[in-house]
This record gives sequence, structure tokens and C-alpha cells, in this order.
Amino acid sequence: MKLNKIATMALTALISIGASAAQKQSILNVKESIIDNNIVYPESFETNTKEMMNNWYLQNYTTLDTDVELRDAATVGDAEYTKRLAAIPSAIELPYNQVVRSYIERYVTRNRTLVEEMLGMSLYYMPIFEQALEAEQLPLELKYLPVIESALNPNAVSRAGAAGLWQFMIATGKGQGLEVNSLVDERRDPYKSSVAAAKYLKDLFKIYNDWSLAIAAYNCGPANVNKALRRAGNTGNGKKKDFWDIYTYLPRETRGYVPAFIAANYVMTYFKRHNISPTLAKKPLITDTVTVNRYVNLNQISSVLNIPIEEIRVLNPQYRRDVIPGNSRPYTLTLPSQQVYSYIMTEDSIINYRSDLYAKREVVEPVEDRVSNDDSEYTWETKQVTSYHKVRKGEKLGTIARRYGLTSNQLKAMNGLKSNSVYRGQTLKIVTTKKVKVPKPQDRQEPEQEQLDEPTMATATAPAAENRAPVTEHQEATNTPYKGSYSISNEPEQKEVPSQTQVARERNSKYNASSQNTKKQTREKTYKSSRSSVTTAETEHVVKKGENLTEIARKNGVTIDELKQANNIKGDQINAGSTLKIPGKQTTGKKRRR
Repeated sequence: MKLNKIATMALTALISIGASAAQKQSILNVKESIIDNNIVYPESFETNTKEMMNNWYLQNYTTLDTDVELRDAATVGDAEYTKRLAAIPSAIELPYNQVVRSYIERYVTRNRTLVEEMLGMSLYYMPIFEQALEAEQLPLELKYLPVIESALNPNAVSRAGAAGLWQFMIATGKGQGLEVNSLVDERRDPYKSSVAAAKYLKDLFKIYNDWSLAIAAYNCGPANVNKALRRAGNTGNGKKKDFWDIYTYLPRETRGYVPAFIAANYVMTYFKRHNISPTLAKKPLITDTVTVNRYVNLNQISSVLNIPIEEIRVLNPQYRRDVIPGNSRPYTLTLPSQQVYSYIMTEDSIINYRSDLYAKREVVEPVEDRVSNDDSEYTWETKQVTSYHKVRKGEKLGTIARRYGLTSNQLKAMNGLKSNSVYRGQTLKIVTTKKVKVPKPQDRQEPEQEQLDEPTMATATAPAAENRAPVTEHQEATNTPYKGSYSISNEPEQKEVPSQTQVARERNSKYNASSQNTKKQTREKTYKSSRSSVTTAETEHVVKKGENLTEIARKNGVTIDELKQANNIKGDQINAGSTLKIPGKQTTGKKRRR
């Protein structure tokens, strides 16, 4: 019995050891020999290398190998890849498997130009990433996350709306203290977004205490990683699950995220082994920052400091509209170090440069719709405007009426329509009004009335010159009043017998007064006749097909009732071809101006 018991215990121990070894081997296989035929590559692999080659920094500060695509990729076997990855000094586990291999070969074969361009951009960006990661005491190999996130393009925007080098979504970016609005997007700021990314990665690592899970959560969010962990269940050996344990439960895009991160570490370390030349710097780009407290346009800085606008944009990609709204709060401006002092010394000149074009108006007075003082000789009048509209396919009467500010009934009346139906190609008459500026009419004056009162001895003047007898030189010289005139004298009145000549002159004077009175009466009769009404002759109108009483009355300047009364029509029905009498119109003459 004892022997059987001992044998049973030994057998149980052997089974347990074998199961443990099998479990360990299974985990190893998942991590190092996993195969996925449905790999989804990150959007950074789709970067347009021709467009990126136009980057101002790459063109002016780096020298790229234009023959990189012609060189042999020098791919190696699995054992060599495994050996090289193991040799990278990394605090993050970088295992090798077939999924990782597919990403490595994608970089070193099909995306060789992209790798070279990223190497060129890394000369400027990697020190910024390393500084932010070092400040949070995180592994420096995390600096290659932007390689798979954005291909080191600060203006990259994903299909989901993530932006910047570290590809923050708006909500995540604002949650990390980044400002995002119409003018400023700090997700694109290399310095601030790197600080935010380092803090976010540190928080994720505190949650999972595993960098593979923290990196996966950076891509798809902690909620998806937690869901995958729940679905994967317990490992059965007390070991905490990592990325490879939940691989099949993650979103498809995230499954390749950690392998892509491993491949990015590999290619940025061993690019020379695959005949990708290192990018050379033409000249060092040393930058510095200055605080801006005023509203300024980048074009103003470019013009005054003579810096290419493309260079300012490369160094300050966070300003989406080339505007720094420093009047709301202080912002930082990155410039080549030798230009920072120039900005400080010429800031006023920069702000005032083309201020009419670039300055933001703070107070604007609306223009009133009225006649200005300069237009005192003009006034506004409402005039009727007639136009025509050709009905297009699908248009309805109500739609056309609203387009011209009319009602359907008004449009029907203008065109003599009985229903709301219109057809394609039909021409509709449109009568609208508009205000126009016209010269003011000149004040009209009443006809002047002549003084026809009989002269009196105290107020009368001498008769007209043409009715007077000639004045002798003796009379002018002695200033003797002309006999027979109505002049005033201080001498006593003396009666004298009129001579024949004097009688003739008095007769002529009465005749002239009578003639002037006749002219006045004639003018008054003419003026009254100009104000009298004039009646035009009665005319006839032959009714055309489609015409109605409203349209005929409007065309001939009469009312519908006048038209009905003239033709003894009781209803509204008229027949095409019938002849209608158009009653005469009465018009009143205008006051005659003198």
C-alpha cells in the first residue's frame, strides 16, 4: 500500500511538472511564434513620402540619399532578427515573432524612403522627446512611439481625428492640459505634446505595471484593454497577463501596435545594416523661445525679421491659422536662436507692420443704411423691377415665389395662373421692388403774381420809358419833373389845363394798363387749363389665350371694376378672341413751373 501510494504521488508530481512546462512553452509560443494573416498597418505607413520630402526642414537642414530605393534591403533570417532585438539596450521587452518580422520588413523594403525621412526629422525631434521622457523617468525607447503614430509629422491628422506627433484625440489632449481651438492646437506643439504624452504614458503604466499593455492602451484606450483582459480570463498559472495573452481580444488596429513599436526600435537602430544611409545635417538648427503677449501674425514676423514663413511654421506648428493670439494669454514662439533677440528689439515694428491687413479689429461701428451728408442732394425711392424666371426641373411655384420674396398668390396673379402647377421651361414674370438713389426734385415755385393795382399819388412811379415823351436836355440838367408824371412835390398843387400832347400820353398809358390786365387774365386761363383733367379715347383689346381680367386691367392702367363696367361683365370669365373695351383714362396736368 505504501509503495502504491508513493508511486501515485510521484506520478502526480511528474504530471504537474509536465503541465507546468507545457504551460511555459505555450506562453513562449504565443509571444515568439504567433502568426497573424490579417495584419492592419498603422496609418503612418501610408505617409506620402513625396509630400513629406517638401518639408522645409528636410530641404534646408538635411541631406537625404536619393538612391535609397535602389539599394539592397539586406533582409536576414529569424535568428539574426532575434539576436539584434535582444542586443538593444531597452527597459521594455522587445520579443521577436512573425508579426514583428512583417513590420520590420515593411520598413526596410517598401518604406525605405520614409525611414530616411524620419531619420532626418529625428535630428530635431528626438532630443525633445528624450527630454520629456527623462523628466518623468520613463524608458527612452518610448521616443519611437511617434514614429508609428505620425511618421514624425507634427501636422499629421488621422482618420479618427487624432493630431500631432503623438496623435492625441481632442478629448485626451484636453484631458492632459493641451489647448485646442480654432487658432491654437497644442497637440501639434512638439514640446507641450511630448510633455503631455510622457505624463499620460506614466499614468497608463501605473494602471497595468506592464509596458506592453500601457503601449496598447495608449493606442486604443484603457477601456478596450480592460475589456480584452476580462475576455482573456485567468492564465491559470498565477502569472499576470500581458499584451500577447490578450492579442486576439484586442481591436485589429491595436494588435499590430506593439509589434510596430518593436519594429520601429529595430529600424531606427539598425538602419545601416539594411543599406539605409544616415541623414546628414547641413547645418545645426538651434532654437530658442520667446513669450508673446500681443496679437501677431506669423507673416508679420517673417516680413520684418526676414525669416522664411515656412521655417516659422515648421518650428511653430501649433498655430493653425498663422496667428498667435497673445492678447488673450501669453504664448511661446520658437525661433532660430539668433533671431530671438531681434524679435524682442523689434516687437513694436512687427506688431505695426501691415496692421491694416493683419491686426484684429476690437471695435467696429456698423454702417447705417441712410443717406450720408455727402448725399444731401439725393434721396431713396422705391422702384418697380420686372424680371423673368425660367422654370427648371423640379422647381415648384412656392419655391420660386419665396426665392423672390413673394407669395404663391402674388406670383400667380402676376402670370395669370389659376393653379400652382408650373412646368419645366415655363417663363414666369417676376415683379419686385428695390430702393434706388435718385436726385432730389427741385422745389417747385408758385407762378408770380404781377402788381396790377392802380397807382396812387403817394406810391406810384413814373410811366414806363417807352410810354414817356422824350426828355429835353434842359429838363435833365435842371432836374425838373416831367409834366404829367405821378411824382410827389412839396409845392402847392397847381391845376393846369392839359394840352393835346398830354391827353395823348394819358390815353396811351390807359391802353397799356388795359393790355397788361388782358395778359394776366390770359396767363391765368392757361395755368388753369394746364391743371384740368384730360380724358383719353376709349380703346379695344382682343383677349389672348391665357389672359384674364386682372392681367388685362393692369396692362392698360385701369381697374378690374372699370373694365367690367365698360364691358358689362358680371363674373370673372372671359373668352379668348373676344374684344374688350378699354375705358378712357383721366389724367390731371401738372402745375406748370415758371
